[in-house]
Amino acid sequence: MNFEQNNRNQVIIETSKGIIKVKLYDETPSHRDNFIKLAKEGFFDDTIFHRVIKGFMIQTGDPDSKGSDFTKKLGAGGPGYTLPAEIVYPKYFHKKGALAAARQPDRVNPEKKSSGSQFYIVTGSVLTDELMNNLEKLALEMKQEKIFEEIAAKHNARAAELLKNEDHEAFQKLQNGLSDLAREEADKTENFKFTDEMREIYTTIGGSPFLDREYTVFGEVIEGMDVVEEIQNVRIGVGDRPIEDILVKISVITD
Repeated sequence: MNFEQNNRNQVIIETSKGIIKVKLYDETPSHRDNFIKLAKEGFFDDTIFHRVIKGFMIQTGDPDSKGSDFTKKLGAGGPGYTLPAEIVYPKYFHKKGALAAARQPDRVNPEKKSSGSQFYIVTGSVLTDELMNNLEKLALEMKQEKIFEEIAAKHNARAAELLKNEDHEAFQKLQNGLSDLAREEADKTENFKFTDEMREIYTTIGGSPFLDREYTVFGEVIEGMDVVEEIQNVRIGVGDRPIEDILVKISVITD
């Protein structure tokens, strides 16, 4: 039974700009259940869209935003816990209208754990095939770089010795050999490629594909994208916060 046949896992995001209706995915149960729990508790009520970037996304869910003035720095608030990543890729990706969980960056959050409450709705932009090809190429280069760093770490002592002895020729030979080995190892793994569905959506409807595989997508907008569009076009000030507060209230639809 699909989401249109009943109201299971559907929520209403009421904003001062209009109503956005979203469905939550069963394949991301921790995010789904947490979102519904917080909504029923009224956790989101009177929060604001504190970060709006046109052509990218609109973000809310920070409890510190309730009644806050423009001097308060927002974006770090939450319910006091994080959620384990539930990245169901490539089935769910950052197409326009995707609902995804915000999180702290990799340097302090290598497991890509999600914020307990903050989320964003993707607006993104329409991409060209050329740009998508470049993103695939970049993904391969980043994978090679990561593998190179892992391999090079095992040869740090040898590299340091060569540099100490000013044997630059041998050092360069070592570096070239490690680079070749990294490329060989990268070629043995599955290279990142967009699926046909993703290419079709990203080049016609749009989205933010560079976020894929990095953040948990746990739902999507099924009604009210015009409201999302209106919100992304509002005037913003410091920290990408809208000049005029856009209030939020979230309720769960029941059968």
